Amino acid sequence: MSAGLADLLACVAAFARSLEGEFDPQRFLRDFSTQAQALVPHEGMFIAWLEDEGRTFSGFARNVIGPDVTIDFRNYTVAFDPSERFPRDTAGFGPIFDGQSQLIAGDDSLPASVDPAAWGAWTAATNFKARIGVPLYSGGRVVGAFFMASRTAGRFTQEHIGACRQIADLIGPFVENIVLLQRERRRRERLQAVAALAPIIGASLKIGDIMQKLGDAVRPVLDFDLFGVSRLNASGHEFERIAMVSGGRLLGPHSFAIDESSVLTRLRHGDVVLVRDAARELDKQGAVEREIVESGIQSMLLAPLVFGEEVVGGLVYGKRRPNWYDESDTEIARAIADALVMALQHQQLAEEQQRVAVAEATSRQLEQRVKSLRGALEERYGFDTIQGRSPAMQTALGQAKRVALTETTVLLTGASGTGKEVLARAIHQGSPRADGPFVAINCAALPETLIESELFGHERGAFTGADRLKRGRFELAAGGTLFLDEVGELAPAVQAKLLRVLQERSYERVGGTATLSADVRLVAATNRNLEEAVANGRFRDDLFYRLAVFRVHLPSLRERGDDILLLADRFVRELGERMGKGDVGLSREARDLLLAYHWPGNIRELQNAIERAVILSDGGLITAAQLGVTPATSRAQATPQPAASSDRDEAGGAAVQALPEMEKKAIVEALRRAKGNKSQAAAALGLSRTRFYTLMRRYGLG
Repeated sequence: MSAGLADLLACVAAFARSLEGEFDPQRFLRDFSTQAQALVPHEGMFIAWLEDEGRTFSGFARNVIGPDVTIDFRNYTVAFDPSERFPRDTAGFGPIFDGQSQLIAGDDSLPASVDPAAWGAWTAATNFKARIGVPLYSGGRVVGAFFMASRTAGRFTQEHIGACRQIADLIGPFVENIVLLQRERRRRERLQAVAALAPIIGASLKIGDIMQKLGDAVRPVLDFDLFGVSRLNASGHEFERIAMVSGGRLLGPHSFAIDESSVLTRLRHGDVVLVRDAARELDKQGAVEREIVESGIQSMLLAPLVFGEEVVGGLVYGKRRPNWYDESDTEIARAIADALVMALQHQQLAEEQQRVAVAEATSRQLEQRVKSLRGALEERYGFDTIQGRSPAMQTALGQAKRVALTETTVLLTGASGTGKEVLARAIHQGSPRADGPFVAINCAALPETLIESELFGHERGAFTGADRLKRGRFELAAGGTLFLDEVGELAPAVQAKLLRVLQERSYERVGGTATLSADVRLVAATNRNLEEAVANGRFRDDLFYRLAVFRVHLPSLRERGDDILLLADRFVRELGERMGKGDVGLSREARDLLLAYHWPGNIRELQNAIERAVILSDGGLITAAQLGVTPATSRAQATPQPAASSDRDEAGGAAVQALPEMEKKAIVEALRRAKGNKSQAAAALGLSRTRFYTLMRRYGLG
């Protein structure tokens, strides 16, 4: 063995013994370069190590004698960085990694495998004019490359290639051992650093609050230009970014559709996704992939956050240089993900608990609101609001209260204006369906062509003008009560369909085929004699028996005796307060007149008469004349009664004036008090300006 090789071997052996401590590749190569000068004179020495299954290489060590230089391998200048990875064909190194020796004596002796432009960029950046490169073997395979360089063109010869091969054979196994040892040391250091993330992760239940600190702690373990955390949304179709650190800025939430990205699809399946060169590897048809490439990120690493066996989120690392991450980084990425997944679950749990707390608070508020509204409805529509002391009314209320607690169909009968809808609402409020809707429809108010659509709804296009789907009253009343007023006015075709609904508890919309459930309690009302209508063939007998399961008859107002005064006092009080006349009341003469009148319009007519009187009243007691009604005994006679008639007939017949005359006098008096101001006069009478002007024209006052 020559003296030069013996010196080299001694140097290698000395440094091999130093592996028990901290090994410094740069110091090793500097001393090794000094020993190798006797064999091959040079100014630069470089050892490249193949990475990522031979796809890239990194610098194991580099030594330059004289002024230091930078290396421009990819058209940008960087200082030497052992962690930097380059494509294997960089600067014409590819043939060497394939097992060939390379001698470039100068610009005029470039091998065919070396691109002149790449060589020119390399010489311009390094100021080296000649280069020798030989493969570095270990165990019979190429593990890297060994280079010597000179600033003098023509310095190297074929003899120097042989010496370089000897040197490479000598240090190849040694370099491999060093790399493997360093990798394992680095791996352990990184895993230990991952374990040290726990205090940072546990500092807050919200990952976004600790993202900057987490990024600072992760960067020495797994360097990045972009680092983000996302979670899988409830639908499983999107990753929702919690936070991301990029360029020193903290980016907020954003959603990414999984089906628009191949890398997110792989991440969703639990794979660690390694992207070495985004511009080459990613399909730019995907929205996410296109965004990645356009952002300048060239290499990426995505690791799933797995809780149990379910993917619940993901980590993403990005670098603006290609080939930055390799397979060795995937283990570290998984370890960081495993450390972070529990924090993500804690955050989701905390958010869920917060949502539950908010929902419970809202629920309590809604329950209180519902309770308050139910109380208000009871006060307005309950049985207690229906006033009546007469035996006939007490019988009707007692029957209604009993049937309210059931699901039985109810038929309310009685003359128009006796309060059938009021009683129907009270039955609903006293039923188990009180929390559901109360929907009313007047069957006599709609033409035959529309009543079926109103009851059962219609599909779009079911008939001319049906430009959208319409839900019928049966559907709107689901879970509650449907009130059919004036049910005796239904056309025969609608009667047949209503009978089918009552029998089968289902129906279809007009023009539709889907069967809908009729989840309603039915209350019907009529002022007709349905038994007579059945006998005359105007109403189906089978429908009548379905509706009249339980009948409640409401007596006419004239049958209720003193209930007339009870109701009148209530209307006076309510209407007086509404019109700002709280001191209004009924005079003795007015009360006598109310009892003497036969009330063909029942409660509705009574309320209208009281409202008219309150409008005409200036406060104090309402007179009989202001009521605008005439007892039946007076109207039945063509001439006034003699003086021997009763006082009540005199009060009712002689004192009452015709309504038009009273209205005219009220308008004249209001104008007088308002000094001709029509707006003030209308307001004083509780009338709109339009109505006031209409009355003025009617009586020739305007």
